Amino acid sequence: MKILKVLDEKLELSLCIVLMSLMTITIFIQVIMRYVMHNSLVWSEELARYLFIWLIYLGISYGAKIMKHIKIEAALGLFPSKARPMIILLGDVIFLGFSMFIAYTSFTVVQRQIVLGQASPAMHMPMWIIYAAPMVGFTLTSIRQTQTILYRINKFREGGEIDG
Repeated sequence: MKILKVLDEKLELSLCIVLMSLMTITIFIQVIMRYVMHNSLVWSEELARYLFIWLIYLGISYGAKIMKHIKIEAALGLFPSKARPMIILLGDVIFLGFSMFIAYTSFTVVQRQIVLGQASPAMHMPMWIIYAAPMVGFTLTSIRQTQTILYRINKFREGGEIDG
């Protein structure tokens, strides 16, 4: 249970920190190689790009976990205060549906990439690993969005504020 709790609390943040650190180190090494050693690395820009892609999709999941995705507060203010909790929940459900759709669609893309066997140009990494980023990110986002919806429903039942 402790492992599950740590994964629930720290998974996305830990992975984002590792990916950002690796990306920064890779770019730093490339700059040193280019301007100090006068020799460029062939694979560094490609690796940094792929780390950035994974960082973005895991960051979406982290944003869903901490409930900090973009909302249009002005539009929410147009609704009566009693309807706002339902509008917030409706937005969460729509985002959950979107996340599930992207996760499923990405799964089919990853399947095709595995069959094609395409590799990246510089590192010769299987491209399905890169194409798996949206699938993993939006699957985690779907889980986090489900947790958010359940949390907000419980808060609503208790009579508390659900936006936050």
